[in-house]
This record gives sequence, structure tokens and C-alpha cells, in this order.
Amino acid sequence: MRGIGKRFPGVIALDSVELAVARGEVVALAGENGAGKSTLMKILGGIYQPDEGQVFVNGNPVMFRAVADATAQGIGFVHQELNVLDNLTVAENVFLGREPRFARYLIDRKKLNSDTKQYLSKLGLDVKPDTPLNELSIAQQQMVEIAKALSLNARIVIMDEPTSSLTLTETGQLLSVIADLRAEGVSIIYISHRLGEIKQIADRVVVLRDGRNAGTLECDEIDHDRIVKLMVGRDISEFYDHGAGAATSSFAEIRGLRTMRYPRAPISFDVRKGEILGIAGLVGAGRSEAAQAIFGVDASEDAKVSLDGRTVNIRSARDAIRNGIYLVPEDRRIAGLIVDMPIRENITLPALSRYSSAGLVSKSRESKRAKEMCERLKVKAPSTETKAANLSGGNQQKVVLAKWLSLDPKLLIFDEPTRGIDVGAKSEIYQLMRDLAASGVAIMMISSDMEEILRESDRIAVMHEGAITGVLDRADASEEAVMRLAVGH
Repeated sequence: MRGIGKRFPGVIALDSVELAVARGEVVALAGENGAGKSTLMKILGGIYQPDEGQVFVNGNPVMFRAVADATAQGIGFVHQELNVLDNLTVAENVFLGREPRFARYLIDRKKLNSDTKQYLSKLGLDVKPDTPLNELSIAQQQMVEIAKALSLNARIVIMDEPTSSLTLTETGQLLSVIADLRAEGVSIIYISHRLGEIKQIADRVVVLRDGRNAGTLECDEIDHDRIVKLMVGRDISEFYDHGAGAATSSFAEIRGLRTMRYPRAPISFDVRKGEILGIAGLVGAGRSEAAQAIFGVDASEDAKVSLDGRTVNIRSARDAIRNGIYLVPEDRRIAGLIVDMPIRENITLPALSRYSSAGLVSKSRESKRAKEMCERLKVKAPSTETKAANLSGGNQQKVVLAKWLSLDPKLLIFDEPTRGIDVGAKSEIYQLMRDLAASGVAIMMISSDMEEILRESDRIAVMHEGAITGVLDRADASEEAVMRLAVGH
């Protein structure tokens, strides 16, 4: 890709960007949200067309007018945001539009399922091909998306944050698959904010910043600090420095909480003021289900929830909000935002009565509050009238946070708070969580990122099959200790 330029209204997304990938090479593409990584890959994948520059495949100039043109050239794309249909089966998703057929109109379902099974086995995904996709977790759906790309027999595979929803085991399996593909001569363009993965798998790292090339690191030059310096152009040492929170008495007490997935496994735990309680465990352990039960989405009839010694009755999300219990969900685009609405309306939606009189909402009062919150959280957007769909992942997460912070939270639950967010935005989210804890807000942080759990948590509660198998103090926490509890030991 030579001299690639791309403009959107009021924004220069890419400015003379260069990228080359050799056969059988893994090139990591790094940069903050908004640096232009996804835009560059959407051009290579045929979703966008460049305003300037040229794409070459095998030395030949190509012009992709549509995704089908890129696919025909052997380019597969694993998108950051899931590109699957949850009303179809796993196999139907993997071979959508390319189903094996007996005749022109008859799908050969036996071959469809058997062909899908080989790709699922390659990824270590133990699900049946005829399983409806809506029965799978987000992590499993992510693996199905990867299986779809592998089924194309692509010569170049673009992976945009492929491990953002995966556990350590699943991530290790995927990195092993990437190594196998490299040995087979398949080229990989790997986008990830998990810099440890980049160091482990990449032959080269190409870094973008503000839509331009910021630098390239060869294999022997790949170093965490070097990548960060090229990405952000500033010192973010505070990103790695998290002292233990002040030890206080319990503030939020949860007793006998049962989830719909594990109704026979009641769980009890406390969250203290001034601390971040990490919730760890493998995918399927029931962490998100517990968060939703506390928030009242799937209310637990027998649970007793107390805040600062006062028992609160949570039977719905409305009850939770009324008592200052808020959830920042794992999938912010589906469960945290209305993406077709502007930032202003997303921020004020949970408490419209505060911005209305006589049943009429005051847009000016909404705008004033939205601007205050955007300034406080450093949301990067042209205005508060920008649609949430047009924001980067990090800025979308900040809007979800702004919605709740404007309502004086008492217990704030973060479910995968930095999924798909760049290193700079992560540091801001972490600092915000610490500030909130220091101000007396009880913080729960669910995360599949082991480094994040170990670094940011003051205590770690580990779950396995719906039960809490142990709670570790910061001094006793290690990857081995967490994993032993996560598998039921």
C-alpha cells in the first residue's frame, strides 16, 4: 500500500500511509484509536476506496470496489466488531454466501457442517456446527468470525483485535494458529492493543499516529516501551503505576446472589470503599451474568444487596439505577449505547427528568451537561451532536461512563472496560477508576486480560462455574494463583 490517503468530512483519516507485507510474514499494525489502522485495513478489505495512493498485490496494481474484489484476491478480514448473524447457525455463518450445494438451490448441510468442523477444530472451539450462534458467548462468536476468515483460504488475513474477547487459553490457541498459517505462507496483518501479543507473534511492527506512519520496528527491535512511545508520542508511565487502594470497611455487600446460568451456585462477596475489586475467571464462569444480576437485568430473587449498611431491593435495572448501581457492559455498542443517537442524548437518556419540565426535554440543558461530561472525560468528538456510532472505541466507552458519572454512582461495575481500546485511552480509563474509588465509589472490574486484572485490582475475586472459588489480596495475586482458582482448584 503506497501513499494511501483517505478523507472524511472534516477529518483526514490517512495521510500518505505506507504498508508492505511479505509472503508468510506477520506484520503488527499498532496505534491509538483514531490513528487510522481500521480505515487502512478497510481499504485493503474493499470496504473503502482510497482518495490517493495505490494498492499492489504480488506486484500488480489492484482497485477494490467492493469486499468481493478483495476476497477474490485472497484477502480475508476478521473485524473488531463482530460481523456475524446470530439468527443463523455456526456453520451458516462460516460459509454464508458460499454454502456447498447439491444443486443450484439445495444446500448440502452434511458437507456444510463437516467443512465447518475442521476449522472449529483448528481453533480449538468445542461447539457443534449446527449450534445457533445466539447460544454462544461473545468470545466464542469471535472464534467463529476467525473460522470464517480461515475458510476463505486467504493468502492475506487481516485480524483486527481478534483476541479482545478471548481468554488466555483461547488467545494462546489463536497465536498457535497464526504461527501455522505463517508456516504455510499466509501473510497476517495483526491489529491489537495487547502489546505482549504483538511482541510474541510479530515479525515487524508498523505504527500509525494521527493518520500517518510513525515508525517501524523490526523483529529484534520490538519492545513494549518503544511501541508505546511511537504510538502516543508522550510519557504514560502512570499507565503502569497503580498503588494499592486504601483499605476500608465493606461498602457494598452482596449475599446469596444467583444467576440464571448457575442457579445452584449462590455467591457472596463485598466491595470496599477506596478499592478496585477485580473479577477474574474463564469465559463462561458467570462473571457477566453476576454483574447483570446485580444491575437487575436478570434479577436474583433471593439475593440481598446492601450499600453502606442499607439494604436495597433490586428487581430491575430501574431499581439499580435508582440506588446508584450502574453497569458499564461488555458490549458497549449493543448494551451500552444507542449508536444512532448523538452523544448528548446518550449521556442524558437515563435521567431525562433532570433535563425536562412539563414533560418537555430541554435540549440546551442536555447540551450543557453533555459538554461538561465530555470535557471532564476528554471525549474526542467534533461536538456533542456527533452520533455515537462515529466515535472510536475508547471514546464510545467514555460516553458510556459519562452517562453514569452524571448520576452520582455508588457501585460501578465495569465489564471488560478496556476491550478494543488503545493504550492511551486505557491509561485514562484506569485513572478514572482509581479516582472514583478514591472518592468513595465501590468499583467492580470484570476482565479477561490477566495483566489488567493483576495490575489494576486491589483484591481479586475468582469465579468458576458460577461460584467464587477464592479472593486474593494484591500481595498474594499472581497469574498462577488466579488460574488455579479459575479452573476450580
